[in-house]
Amino acid sequence: MTGDWDAALRTVGEGADLGDSSGQALIVPLLQWTATQIHALRGDWVAASDSARRGDAGARDYAIMRVPAALAHAAVAEARADYPAVLRALAPLTEPWARKDVSETGFWPWPDVYANALVVEGRLQEADEFLAEHEARATVNAHRSGSARLACARGRLHGALGDLDSARVSFEHALTLLAPLPLVYDRARVNFAYGQTLRRAGKRREADSVIAAAREGYLAIGATTYVRRCDRELKAGGVHAVLKDRPSDTLTPQEDAVAGLVSTGMTNREVASELFLSVKTVQFHLTRVYAKLGIRSRAELAATKARERPTFAAEP
Repeated sequence: MTGDWDAALRTVGEGADLGDSSGQALIVPLLQWTATQIHALRGDWVAASDSARRGDAGARDYAIMRVPAALAHAAVAEARADYPAVLRALAPLTEPWARKDVSETGFWPWPDVYANALVVEGRLQEADEFLAEHEARATVNAHRSGSARLACARGRLHGALGDLDSARVSFEHALTLLAPLPLVYDRARVNFAYGQTLRRAGKRREADSVIAAAREGYLAIGATTYVRRCDRELKAGGVHAVLKDRPSDTLTPQEDAVAGLVSTGMTNREVASELFLSVKTVQFHLTRVYAKLGIRSRAELAATKARERPTFAAEP
């Protein structure tokens, strides 16, 4: 959480070797969860999938194994902006067996991840009820970072409901709670969600500043997956784009962002999750992209984008 990832991975390697030699299978999912988080945030999908597989646990295993195994798969899904998969991975933690210790504020950092996914998927009433339960527990425990994570998810929910003023209050509260703590990743995560919410509310210039702060935090710890997402957000916002005298067939920054993601094979729903837009908005932009480029299909769009990418001669 503080960004010392190389040291974390060394510890995982040492712990895994010790676990193998001593037969301590209980600790393996916990170690591999850490490795999976780091690999996913670095965009090393093969390593992330491998470590998540190594840390898998069954329904009859102990909670100390089942919880980090679920968190590892959720980490990969969230880094890929696959929020339905986040919900599937974390669903077991909402079951009765996990109601007490597993839901203790700040112990296992999953409630905010689950709530955030509910919001992105439009399950707003569920998100509200889920957050209220965990916020009450966090208030009793006065857990600073746990409360900050929940406040971030609450900010997302306020934004989705169109209450920007309340969203600002929640996000700013989260940042205030985190200010004295060395949790670089958490601060970047709050700023990213805050910036996306501002952009969706049409506050593009303000969003640009907040997402730039998120990008700086992610860059500092090597979270290249989210650095790229911040770059796409900044491009989609279009604050610094030159709009005057732009030809009518030129894509807007947001249309270009949508077109770029669709050309990689992402579905409209996946693009919507990535850019924090509605599926209808993505479809609207895609229709305009097709009209402006004179194409009719996703295959043609992929071919068009491929031609736009620069090619480099091989070095002698």
